Amino acid sequence: MNDAAISDADHTFQVDLRGLVDLLSHHLYSSPRVYLRELLQNGVDAVTARRAVDPQAEAAITITVADGGLRVADTGVGLTEADVHRFLATIGRSSKRDALESARRDYIGQFGIGLLACFVVADEITVVTRSALTDAPPVEWKAGADGRYTVRTLDPSAHEVPGTTVFLTPRRGSEAWFAPERVIELARDFGALLPYRVTVVAAGEHIPITETPAVWDRPYPTVGLRRAALSAYCESRLGFTPLDVIDLDVPLAGVRGAAFVLPEAVSPAMRGKHRVHLKGMLLTENADGLLPDWAFFVRCVVDTDTLRPTASRESLYDDESLAGVRDALGGHIRDWLADLAAHDQPRLARFLSVHHLGVKALARHDDELLRLVLPWLPFETTDGRIALDEFARRHPVVHVTSTVEEYRQVAPIAAAAGLGVVNGGYTYDLDLVYRLAEIRPGTTVAELDPDTVTAHLDAVDPAVELGAASFLAHARAALDPLACDLSLRTFQPVTVPALLLDGRDARGERGRAEAEQEAAGRGDDLWSGILGSLRDQGPRAQLVLNHLNPLVRRIAGLADPELARAAVEGLYGQALLLSHRPLTSAETGLLGRSFLGLLERAVHQPNPAE
Repeated sequence: MNDAAISDADHTFQVDLRGLVDLLSHHLYSSPRVYLRELLQNGVDAVTARRAVDPQAEAAITITVADGGLRVADTGVGLTEADVHRFLATIGRSSKRDALESARRDYIGQFGIGLLACFVVADEITVVTRSALTDAPPVEWKAGADGRYTVRTLDPSAHEVPGTTVFLTPRRGSEAWFAPERVIELARDFGALLPYRVTVVAAGEHIPITETPAVWDRPYPTVGLRRAALSAYCESRLGFTPLDVIDLDVPLAGVRGAAFVLPEAVSPAMRGKHRVHLKGMLLTENADGLLPDWAFFVRCVVDTDTLRPTASRESLYDDESLAGVRDALGGHIRDWLADLAAHDQPRLARFLSVHHLGVKALARHDDELLRLVLPWLPFETTDGRIALDEFARRHPVVHVTSTVEEYRQVAPIAAAAGLGVVNGGYTYDLDLVYRLAEIRPGTTVAELDPDTVTAHLDAVDPAVELGAASFLAHARAALDPLACDLSLRTFQPVTVPALLLDGRDARGERGRAEAEQEAAGRGDDLWSGILGSLRDQGPRAQLVLNHLNPLVRRIAGLADPELARAAVEGLYGQALLLSHRPLTSAETGLLGRSFLGLLERAVHQPNPAE
């Protein structure tokens, strides 16, 4: 660089520059890596400004790594000495956020905060610039992290063509950010979609950075080649091979890109991880709120020229524009699902085998989509895991349980009796099953209750029940403190000795009774009395013994009342465990008591002297 100077002057920032750098590094920017993004953005804005007055002007940004430092040159509009004082001094004079933001707006962001962000990794910044709009000589602006800077005009030969070059000298401990491989990585990450040519020069090699047009905007001879190219892009940028690719295009918002369907199921609570470019510059790799919550099964890469970035330019403002884009992108994903349902059922089936939960979340509020995908949505039923529409064709009355525990209690017996039951205990399933009657006229959906199950169980011969009367009396006495009735039936499969039928009303009464006991135990007479007044005399839980089971028949023939009591408590405990529901303190005590009682009987050795 030619050091010949026409004038030279010393200046000092009017704010604590160290404090401002601390603010940028610890509160505004998430990582020092943004320094290169800001330099690239400055160059892009400068070139855009120049092309506004000279469309034929060269459009290029060159990043040179040399001598441990960095040089970023652009062919943009450049600055005069007055411009340098105006824009850089504006930042120096005010610590208010409004002033910082207005400086960026006034001059397209060419310097301002973007340039000062370089102090996060550099001890010294030098800018040499020459305006393309006047014949003014080039100007050098040199600033240090100590808050002092100089401005001087240079001989025209020092910078013969318009444009700006920024020189950075790394601060101690930040040298890694200036390593050639790191600079190339950052340049590709931030600048691959920029509209102007970007080149990194390192060790004498010129590495092209820009890859435009974007992969989703390129022409392809076949749909298959397009999908393959987008899949390869997803693998390189997002780290996975997508299950499918969805084109995204919202012209009114200037949004273009692609959504990539994840190859594995993820939790609905997972959000973000979308890559958003603003006019080609990478804004963030973790955008949140870009898609509706139900679309958690895709990750997006988009470019936009209308959405507003936050002050750090690392996320988007959640305003009306973003809300509109979110709805429009959700519509694209919904249309893709509808198209698969209408024209490509094999691909839809593959998708639903992985992401049925997300589709169910959407279908709950979208009748048209529900009709389209209903034949393919899988549900857990007594006929196996099949589509709800297919299940409804087999069973005019579709019974549904509200919890997984209820389903597990009755599934084996209901299946053997030909009773059609759907497990509604999983997320979204209960709502969808109840909406089946709206979508499929003639289908009846009913909540499964204990009486329905009991009605499908065969009664035992009256003589058999009479012969077991003594046992049944002891058994009912044993279960009465647990608010549970007992009956003797025959049902399949024979291997199930007992079935515990526990309806919603019975569960509610049991919970009330336990809360009443807890309140009484801690001396809360008022609350205990209130709960006692709510006592329900309605249906109770019911333990149904299967007389076809050999063990039950042997137990029913026991003459020893204590042994019969321990045996029926054991059957109750086994049926209770099979239900997988939480145990009350009384039920936990019963399990321990019955186990120890039966164990005592099993090891008891009669005394020969007795």
